[in-house]
Parts: sequence; structure tokens; C-alpha cells
Amino acid sequence: MFAGENGLQGDPRLKAISEAIRVVPHFPKQGIMFQDITTLLLDHKAFKDTVDIFVDRYRDMGISVVAGVEARGFMFGPSIALAIGAKFVPLRKPKKLPGEVISEAYVLEYGTDRLEMHVGAVQPGERALVIDDLIATGGTLCAAIKLLERVGAEVVECACVIGLPEAKGQCRLNGKPLYILVEPRK
Repeated sequence: MFAGENGLQGDPRLKAISEAIRVVPHFPKQGIMFQDITTLLLDHKAFKDTVDIFVDRYRDMGISVVAGVEARGFMFGPSIALAIGAKFVPLRKPKKLPGEVISEAYVLEYGTDRLEMHVGAVQPGERALVIDDLIATGGTLCAAIKLLERVGAEVVECACVIGLPEAKGQCRLNGKPLYILVEPRK
């Protein structure tokens, strides 16, 4: 579900967030219109508004875990976790976490990848939010959900700053709600 269609219709913060995201044509390959959130991070007000909208949504949902997907989920997840009184758990690419990990494979357009999480980082029964910068096909977020559910967490929702048009009809991932702030700019 897009924020602009659910309670935030006409909110000027959404327009400012969208405008703060730079579009880089043909990156990393021909035909891709890359949505670069680094320019959003440079805009203090738009970055704060992004975090504030998520915090307002999740503050009273009893979430104890904010799981950020590598790497851009790390930009938003810790701030949201601190503001709502939850812990932040990084979901990383293979061989980036020291110690014992569990992992979940997922399919990409051009192959497969994995997400890993420290064993013991999330306890059975904890309520989790998964955060990333962008959803395209949903494969990475679905892997994150599976990873958290394997250790007994209840995934409350997935949240992304940007949702590609293909995600618009995709209100749920693995049966979990999806919340998106803005559509990509052209």
C-alpha cells in the first residue's frame, strides 16, 4: 500500500521525499533508471520526514525488531528502531557477519543470492518490521520474511521508501503487508 493512498494523501512531505531522490539513467546497466537515495540522505528535512513517517506508522504496533536489508535498509532501520524502542538487526549478504548465522536464498533476475542473520539476534515471538529502500520484484523482502519467521518472529509488515509500479498491486509479500512511501521518479 502506498502512503499517499492511505492517510497521507496530499502530504507535502511525500512530494519532498520523492523530489529528493536522484534518478540516474542507465545505471548500473542500460535501461535501468536507478533511484539514488543518497541525495535523500543529503537533504536533512526530507530524510527526517522519511524516518518520521515510518516512526508515526510503527510506534504503537508493539514492534521489537527492525530488520534492515543490506545495505540501504541500514540507512533507515536504525533511526526507526531507536525512535520506536526496538532493536535493529542487520540482514546481510553472505560472509559479512562474524559468528554463527542462518541464511535464506532468493532468486534474482540473473541468478541467486542469500541473506544472513546472526543466530540469536531475534527470539521466537518477537514482532518484526522489515525495512529496505526499494521494492522491485519482492524477492529480497520475501527472503527476509522467511529468515525471520524461521526463528519464530512475527513479521508485522515490510516497508520501503520507493516502490516500483509493478509493486503497486502487490499489497502483500508472503502474506505480509507492504507499505511504500513514494513511487519512483522517471
